[in-house]
Amino acid sequence: MKLEHIQIQTKDLQKTAAFYQNILGLSIIENNAKSIAIQAGNSILEFIENPQFESAYHFAFNIPENKLDEAIQWTKNKVDLIVLKDQNVITNFENWNAHAIYFFDNNGNLLEFIARHELNNAQNEAFSSKSILNICEIGIVNENSLELGKQLIAKHGLEFFNENVNNDLFAAIGDHEGLLILVRPNRNWYPTQTPSESNKIKVRIENKGTKIELNFE
Repeated sequence: MKLEHIQIQTKDLQKTAAFYQNILGLSIIENNAKSIAIQAGNSILEFIENPQFESAYHFAFNIPENKLDEAIQWTKNKVDLIVLKDQNVITNFENWNAHAIYFFDNNGNLLEFIARHELNNAQNEAFSSKSILNICEIGIVNENSLELGKQLIAKHGLEFFNENVNNDLFAAIGDHEGLLILVRPNRNWYPTQTPSESNKIKVRIENKGTKIELNFE
């Protein structure tokens, strides 16, 4: 499953454009008074300005599975990486066969670079913004998260991620290429103390050749 286009909110469009363009080195492909669209590998990340918005999102980017160490050095020169309890910055997701690092953008959104070793995406080039392959996760917050997942599966022919233990608190739909992360409100986004909140999100996915538009309030 591929996350082709994610639309979320930002309080400050200008600062968001500066962060993604000047700090992460991504290209802005559309820019107007109300929104910006950013090319992130094979995905598009769109921000809609809402001056009253005070919440935050969580989303992740796939990086080449052999480039985590380089990604750490590249990223820590630009932003502060989130340090875990053991003073490490790397999370080892054993069940998913993946390693990840985390940091915040200018909005307080929790961003993640994840190297998934199940994907055949190793690269020889030095890590750069061009190494960001796609948006691979977006957090969806809902009071009945597991039930929402079942509804999405029934309606659109999707599947639960079989390498995750899916339950009411945390469920995942999709595969290593793209995941909808379904959680209940007030569950802290790992590895932070930032509680999850239900926010407006639009997602366009491609699953087995079918384009699907999803709207979450």
